[in-house]
Amino acid sequence: MTQILFKNIDMKGLTSIDVYEKQGGYQSLKKAFAKKPEEIVEMVKASGLRGRGGAGFPAGLKWSFLAKDVFPRYLACNADESEPGTCKDRELLEKTPHLLIEGIIVTCFACRIETGYIYYRGEFQHASDLMDKAIEEAHKKGYLGKNIMGSGLDLDLYTHLGAGAYICGEESALLNSLEGRRGEPRLKPPFPAVEGLYGKPTVINNVETLCVVPWIINEGAEKHAALGTEKSKGTKLVSVSGHVKKPGNYEIVLGTPTSELIFNLAGGIRGDNKLKAFIPGGSSANILTADKVDVPYDYEAIAEAGSMLGSGALIVMDHTVNIVEAALRMTYFYMHESCGKCTPCREGTRWMYQILSDIQDGKGSNKQIEKLEDICDNMSFKCFCALGDAAVAPVASSIMHFRSDYDELLKKMEGDTVTA
Repeated sequence: MTQILFKNIDMKGLTSIDVYEKQGGYQSLKKAFAKKPEEIVEMVKASGLRGRGGAGFPAGLKWSFLAKDVFPRYLACNADESEPGTCKDRELLEKTPHLLIEGIIVTCFACRIETGYIYYRGEFQHASDLMDKAIEEAHKKGYLGKNIMGSGLDLDLYTHLGAGAYICGEESALLNSLEGRRGEPRLKPPFPAVEGLYGKPTVINNVETLCVVPWIINEGAEKHAALGTEKSKGTKLVSVSGHVKKPGNYEIVLGTPTSELIFNLAGGIRGDNKLKAFIPGGSSANILTADKVDVPYDYEAIAEAGSMLGSGALIVMDHTVNIVEAALRMTYFYMHESCGKCTPCREGTRWMYQILSDIQDGKGSNKQIEKLEDICDNMSFKCFCALGDAAVAPVASSIMHFRSDYDELLKKMEGDTVTA
């Protein structure tokens, strides 16, 4: 199986620049610097690389949206990996920090950027410390600083730890946090490519996205475009968790059947139980039923199946799970993490949590399920940012596909009432 990011991921000492260089590290810089910046942008466009943070927007196209002839420009690497079920960026950050630095350097050259920031979730202190050391090593080797390798590129790179707020994974909230403001989403437009950090054009990319860039420069856009499906190119890191025998991060070619991930790479269902449900793209994606398990793991196929690839977090649930409880746990997370800026999200997440708690505790009714559906409808695409839509996904899909689990709890309540 093709490995772009995980080929040497478990190599001892890979966090050091000497070991990284021996494995071909930083070789893409010479190839990149031999080209014009706009040629690199076109190369990434041709590769078909899509953002690996959740939205799946074409990376090269995103770079091309930068406001023309407006400087300075900034790069913000989104390392605020907070989506429940997702831990693949953390492995890259802790095991191969120089790969990210190399990807950032090439990106900054392509986009004529001289200052970059890596924004970490507040709990990633260890990863941030490793990156600070790696940045220092890169400076000493001449890969960062003034006139890098005679290319004319000046680049300074900094790390920034957030305070542990999930909302700061939303790109405009991340920018607010970097500027020292409250972590809340901004109104769009203007988009960050036009008016981002400090009011200047800003490129915002996920860790995994930037880490793929050196491979594209070294191996060629055509080779990357040859992997995967027609519209989902390359490989994808997938965090497999839940009721599997071998949870962990796996790199697959996009288009690989989801069943291959669950039953082969992750070893199958724990205790040889039956698969009941799975969430293909983290807690913000719709829950799918077991009969969809052979769906190809790519953006289009999963969307057609009724969910989304999202952050690449595959959460597996066996037949012992009551989906209502799963929805309740995810709803609590979104209620806790809502920034409170808009009413539908601030109030809706709390209402959903209260109703689900009642149903789980045996105090529910069919009218409450109808109320849940009404709340979901009043939140969908009506919140200030995508957090509200994310909060709706586990609730709406649980009612749609697993109504019997709700009925089971309601019948249990009725039985208890009759007994009493």
